[in-house]
Amino acid sequence: MGSKEKQSAKYIIEAKFVVDGVVEKHDVIGAIFGQTEGLFPKNFELRELQKSGKIGRIDIDLKSAKDRTEGRIVAPSSLDRAETAIIAAAMETVDRVGPCEAKVSVDQISDVRFDKREQIMKRAKELMRDWVVTETQDIEKLLTEVSREDKTVKAVTYGREKLTATPNLSRAKEIIIVEGRADVNNLIKSGYTDIIALEGVKVPRTIINLVKRKKEITAFLDGDRGGDLILKELTQVAQPKYVARAPRGKEVEDLNPVEIRAALAARVPFGEAEDIKPAEVRPALAARPARAPKPAHAPKVDPKDVEMLKELAEVAKGLKGTLEAVLVKKDGGKVDEVPVMELVERLRNEADVETVVFDGIVTGRLVDVAVERGIATLVGERLAEGVRAPRGLRVRVFKDL
Repeated sequence: MGSKEKQSAKYIIEAKFVVDGVVEKHDVIGAIFGQTEGLFPKNFELRELQKSGKIGRIDIDLKSAKDRTEGRIVAPSSLDRAETAIIAAAMETVDRVGPCEAKVSVDQISDVRFDKREQIMKRAKELMRDWVVTETQDIEKLLTEVSREDKTVKAVTYGREKLTATPNLSRAKEIIIVEGRADVNNLIKSGYTDIIALEGVKVPRTIINLVKRKKEITAFLDGDRGGDLILKELTQVAQPKYVARAPRGKEVEDLNPVEIRAALAARVPFGEAEDIKPAEVRPALAARPARAPKPAHAPKVDPKDVEMLKELAEVAKGLKGTLEAVLVKKDGGKVDEVPVMELVERLRNEADVETVVFDGIVTGRLVDVAVERGIATLVGERLAEGVRAPRGLRVRVFKDL
């Protein structure tokens, strides 16, 4: 049956036949057309119906053995249900093929449109899933950008002298003192917090008070004459615990993140700082592996490699293609299936959920909600690009189960 006939047909007649003798395909075709001719008005005969395209090309598949031929007949029909049934019944009236006795019986009349509807439904679900994923990822990107902007540290003023500093300095356990506002901004860009600037060679009263109150303070000074002068001034009025210097001829505001980290790693106790010159920063890194303040961002953690239970695989198999989610509570009880579009909101309102299995994409937003609600396991159809599972949350996808 040609592709065009398949596309235009509404029904497929499938029949089997048995012939007491050896015959060829054209013999069977001739018997069908010949023995049904004259049963109905001319415009309803098979030849006329084929000419008008209402009956497609009839396919015959047969094999012969021991003086007996068996086979199948497949005939596409664009007629309505009643007319197609009449044509099928007419085929069963064929009792001879050539000189041989024959018997034809219809196995079934299948509705091609049913298969098409199944294909349409399957494809529609795929399109819907991709649509949901696209919208979700767009929202995720928006939320990420807004969240990143919200979390960006911006310099503020601190103390009576309104010194440039990072927020929440009074609660900090470790503080870095630098020379000016540009130094503060450069360290912020490199991921450091809890920084304050001297804003000049003379040490302000705010800095003196901080040094008295805080134990973990590092003075991070330029590698020039100005840095030497500030070091002497600090020696007289306020001695921090550590001193770090930029390389000779460089200022803290000009250092890249690698240079900043190397200089801070090479810091020395304040009592040993007077004789140290800025050029000695790198050798000091090997001689004195002092602990440097860490950047504000947290390190990435690989997800735990935990084998998923067989029950999860069964649940996932049942959910595939449904765009639904199943919530399993800590006591083993299951919540009714939830549409994936409503999953985040439902998790926020549902207590004691331990495992979530859903036919959708594991996004950053969903991971955040899972961590917030204390969920142990997330199982999704696939993982959104760039999403990583934090410590304490197991994330798996269907293909891994």
